[in-house]
Amino acid sequence: MTDALDAPLFRPPAPEPLQEAPGLLSFLLALRRNPLTTWTARHFEERIISGSGALGRITVVNDPEVIRHVLVDNAANYRKDDLQLRVLAPGLGRGLLTAEGEEWKLQRRTIAPLFPPRIVAGFFPAMVESAERLVRRWRRRPEGREVDISLEMTRVTLDVLERTIFSKGVARDPDALGRAITRYFEGLGRIDPVDIFGLPDWVPRIGRWRARPAIRFFEELVNELIQTRKALLRRGESAPRDLLTLLLEAADPETGKGLSDLEVGANIVTFIGAGHETTANALSWSIYLISQDERVRRRIEEEVDAVLGKGPIEPRHLDRLIYTRAVLDEAMRLYPPAPFLSRAAIEDDRIGDLTIAAGTVVTIAPYVLHRHRTLWDEPDAFRPERFLPDEKAGIDRFAYLPFGAGPRVCIGATFALQEAVIVLATVVRAVRLDLREGHQVTPLHRITLRPHGGLPMRLTHRSI
Repeated sequence: MTDALDAPLFRPPAPEPLQEAPGLLSFLLALRRNPLTTWTARHFEERIISGSGALGRITVVNDPEVIRHVLVDNAANYRKDDLQLRVLAPGLGRGLLTAEGEEWKLQRRTIAPLFPPRIVAGFFPAMVESAERLVRRWRRRPEGREVDISLEMTRVTLDVLERTIFSKGVARDPDALGRAITRYFEGLGRIDPVDIFGLPDWVPRIGRWRARPAIRFFEELVNELIQTRKALLRRGESAPRDLLTLLLEAADPETGKGLSDLEVGANIVTFIGAGHETTANALSWSIYLISQDERVRRRIEEEVDAVLGKGPIEPRHLDRLIYTRAVLDEAMRLYPPAPFLSRAAIEDDRIGDLTIAAGTVVTIAPYVLHRHRTLWDEPDAFRPERFLPDEKAGIDRFAYLPFGAGPRVCIGATFALQEAVIVLATVVRAVRLDLREGHQVTPLHRITLRPHGGLPMRLTHRSI
């Protein structure tokens, strides 16, 4: 801990908060270019800010007790707001991320049994093989070769999905799938003023038009996967016990009803798009942050080398990779995979002295919450030690939301964390990565939080 306190703290790049709220036109332009640039200093200093504007009545909440009330205690009174659904539904369909009401409850009851620790642990070998495949490819490259870590993390997390969701493969170029995901987030991730003002679906959206090829790619891919697997199951042939088979066989424990092909497809697209993208970004930001702090790099290398030795990573190692997990946690604090979530109040509500009228959009932005001046010490600094056991115990559960909370907490959180620790430890043991000199790193909010322009980094091989 002394080392952590004495060393100068690295403060990674982030947009400077505005001193005053922007005018309507400036706000709309900034929202479309990069929503991170719309936050003001007040948002990082005050727990509750309420007002009305282009998005209607909004209450921005950074108070853990109020967040707990909205996401857990009275979650039934808060639904996904219309803007979120207008942005997400055209690409993700009516899967877990976008379904509401009874439709969501049925899907959640049906899919939740697919992600217990026992089944997630069963995916461990596939995750290890994907990570090892990545570093084997890197070892064939000469010392000093440059790679784009953002792209490389996309490839490795897609490889994991191929081995766990559809283990027979996608019969498509994985790089084409990666490019489709990028086009999807670039297109639909730009918030369109047409959506902000709630105009009908028949009014053209530039983002939807740009993302249409990617959406069509996903639809064709998923339909191929589902129909091929269903034909295999109908013939009584042995099918892989991957997530695709589990989804097709899943049944609601209360009604016995299974998922329709549309629901299976929507959830596969959600796992491919939102699930893969968030893990890839968490890994990319972790590797970037390690490269910028020699103290952290030295400490994580020492831990990985001591825990893993020269043998393969095994399930028993995960609980011992404590600092590695802390680095991931801190990366997701500074650059949360989902930097923004919101709920619309169905009926009037009261939380202590705070009144929330029906129709109010309650905004909970993990990007702001995780950097809030009243909740965190040195909130803009990279300091993984805050997530080591002694300090982590003092972090309020609702001050840190990389995977949300309550009934709609990310169903794949355990899967994502297991995958991320395996990949990060495997990478750290094999190579050192250093950012290209002069490359400017900028966080860009496009549904998820990604490094704009990628992360070009130079490989240096480590002896293991």
